[in-house]
Amino acid sequence: MLILSRQSWSALAELEVQQLGEEGREPEAVAELVERCRREESFDERLWHEGQHLPQRAAWPYDEPSEWEEIIAARPGPVPAFPVDTSRLAERIHGGWLGRCAGCMLGKPVEGRSRQQIRQILTSAGEYPLADYFPPLASVPGGTPYPTSHSPLLRGNITRAERDDDTDYTVLNLKLWAEHAAQLAPEDVASGWLAYLPYHRVYTAERAAYRNLVNEVAPPQSALDFNPYREWIGAQIRADLWGYVAPGQPEIAAELAFRDACVSHTSNGIYGEMFFAALISAALATDDLPTAIAGACQTIPARSRFAEVVANCIEWCKAGNDWERTRDRIEEEYGAYHRVHTLNNAALVLAALLCAEADFGKAICLAVQGGWDTDCNGATAGSVIGALLGAQAIPGPWTEPLNDTLISAVFGSQHNSIAALARQTFELALC
Repeated sequence: MLILSRQSWSALAELEVQQLGEEGREPEAVAELVERCRREESFDERLWHEGQHLPQRAAWPYDEPSEWEEIIAARPGPVPAFPVDTSRLAERIHGGWLGRCAGCMLGKPVEGRSRQQIRQILTSAGEYPLADYFPPLASVPGGTPYPTSHSPLLRGNITRAERDDDTDYTVLNLKLWAEHAAQLAPEDVASGWLAYLPYHRVYTAERAAYRNLVNEVAPPQSALDFNPYREWIGAQIRADLWGYVAPGQPEIAAELAFRDACVSHTSNGIYGEMFFAALISAALATDDLPTAIAGACQTIPARSRFAEVVANCIEWCKAGNDWERTRDRIEEEYGAYHRVHTLNNAALVLAALLCAEADFGKAICLAVQGGWDTDCNGATAGSVIGALLGAQAIPGPWTEPLNDTLISAVFGSQHNSIAALARQTFELALC
């Protein structure tokens, strides 16, 4: 039994009720379960364990399995492979690493800020739309939280890629791949977290899963117990390394991502990691982003909300390639999800990539100025477009301030050369 304060139980229970609704559970059945739990003061286990077995709404149109064989059966068809130009692969993997670091750093100063707040900040500085790292500011409108002028996250002060969970997992997954390679299993991921990650450097779904692992709850149950965050963005930010090591092989990248994601996530939380791992894999082997996206779509269930997000973003971007209108549509359709949910943030990343038209800076800037989980979205967009273009095509103003340095919280890998990480990745890639 998990021991938490009544206040903590109440907060978890509130999020779990929302999650059950988003999964399509019958509202009356959810309400009845909640009432029984409150009456009997038994939120400790019943809400989670019984909630997973509540019936779906009669009109629920989605099919969103969390088991690997069921995911395969729910996919729209075969997953394509792409021929890899090995003469450029090392440079493109390096581009993915650099893009992830630069995009993450771009988004860190405004993490959690809304689209409107970011626009106000940039407009007050005369820098909207975003085209560079955020500037030091003496004041910001409306009292919006913003780093102090000497922050190492702001333009002119940046000397390296600072530590962030969005890059911690890329470093950690490289370490796990070096240890286990294609034999990597969910249990290896779980052991790696406990061995290499400090508990207070993991968040939401990862922290819930970590707590379950300490209590000897193994995957995939570790993703379910007392974890109302299981469809949030945490797995999606862990996707990149699996794409890097499986260039041109999105099906393999997606399966590796599944093995990682199922430790802490279910259904759309899993699909987010699978999709972006597959997209990065394809981006390393083609110069055409829509082709890469189409290949990645084949790895996820056809009747999932995630597949619907992808289809909608493609349609909206084709209708005039209008970023602001597309961002409005994302808000209209997915704005009710938590600001660090997988679905709304995946939509932002895809829209930014599609509207940027192979422009690295524009891709990461659109992803960040869209709001919500800005460091995650900047990092993922940067990784995809960096892999597509290669390191040499990324403009110097984005990479030079990083001084080839990435800081992480991963034990034994706190100070890293980005180029060295990329070289090791290339040497271990399945090609």
